[in-house]
Amino acid sequence: MHFEFDAEFWVFVGFLTFVGGLGYLKTHTKIIGALDARAARIKKDIDEAEKLRAEAYALLASFERKKEEAEAEAAAIIKQAEQDAEAIAREAHDHVADFVRRRTKQAEDKIAAAETAATTQVRAAAADAATKAAEIVLKAEAKAGLGEKLIAEGIADLKQLLH
Repeated sequence: MHFEFDAEFWVFVGFLTFVGGLGYLKTHTKIIGALDARAARIKKDIDEAEKLRAEAYALLASFERKKEEAEAEAAAIIKQAEQDAEAIAREAHDHVADFVRRRTKQAEDKIAAAETAATTQVRAAAADAATKAAEIVLKAEAKAGLGEKLIAEGIADLKQLLH
């Protein structure tokens, strides 16, 4: 058997020397340690990202609840405002109706008072006209002193009866 030391042999020897040197310097443990440290750092980053994601979902859910509460509160405020507006409208309508009733009553009272006053004035005028007419008729018929006395008494009695 004959061995030739060609280029391939020397590449193989160089490779074994290189791998042996790496093993002697414990480079493989340093590489494994660096890879493990990188894997731990990546796992830590993933865990932190998952934690942040969970916090983001919780925050999103919180804001959605607040949004729903705000919408419900806004709906309640709108409903209350509508009820208040209806109550104010009813109150205003009642107030106007009461005002119209009072004004109508006042007008009716004024009309009744005017009718009473007019009736009284007409009666007084009629009584005055009747007494003057009676006075004229009685003066013409009774020209004596007794006639004038009777006329004065009759006029006084008539005025008391009419007033």
